[in-house]
Amino acid sequence: MAGARPFVDIGTGSFSYVGWSPLVNEAAVARYMSGGRLRVPVVYHMLHGLRGGGAAQHSHSPQAMLWNAAGLEIVLPSSPYDVKGLLRSAIKSDNPTVFVNHARLMDIEGDVPEEDYALPFGRADIKRPGRDVTIVATSFVVHAALTAAEQLAGEGIEAEVLDPRTLVPFDHTTLLDSVRRTGRLVVVDETNLSCGVAAEVAAIVAEEGFRFLRAPIARVTRPDVPAPFSKTLEDAITPTADKVIAAVRLVVG
Repeated sequence: MAGARPFVDIGTGSFSYVGWSPLVNEAAVARYMSGGRLRVPVVYHMLHGLRGGGAAQHSHSPQAMLWNAAGLEIVLPSSPYDVKGLLRSAIKSDNPTVFVNHARLMDIEGDVPEEDYALPFGRADIKRPGRDVTIVATSFVVHAALTAAEQLAGEGIEAEVLDPRTLVPFDHTTLLDSVRRTGRLVVVDETNLSCGVAAEVAAIVAEEGFRFLRAPIARVTRPDVPAPFSKTLEDAITPTADKVIAAVRLVVG
């Protein structure tokens, strides 16, 4: 508010709960409550998701709760290219922005141009075109969706994989255009089933694009349980390519 543009690395996503009030009840609303006179050009960076042994206190994905706090921009990259381009836009933004990375994205490699470039907020990216079903996926599970789409192509099912890249602002147009073409929707996300990101995406299509649907919407998410430490149990609640394939077969069949 005094003119700096800080970058705040919170670390593990669940640590943000300790500073929840400054984040959602101060930074998010300062511009509105000041009639536009105050700006809060801060970037909050955090790591979310099931990371392998993170257990109940270190495996949270707060982006659905943050989406419920009006005034925050929310970014969910899925590739090194997207990280750099979206981070440039986040740093330049005059609004408080939460940059939500997945812990397992640290192992993902990809081409990143050396020159300066910025990716605009509110513009989804179609990672793979298709005609039979739209798979909306965010963050690390984009890679599970792409793996699933590759396997489904061998069965003659061409899945379109759409990555919103930002939750706020959200690209309604690209989502609805995709569902209009395919007539089917599977949403894959690592937030909880209830009131999660997949729930909101499904609601958007149900309200604005119901006439396009030829089958019920399917969701592949984390169930409404604390994340277990046990690898076997953690694997059981993790959205995977196999679960995406099963969901696609259900809506296509």
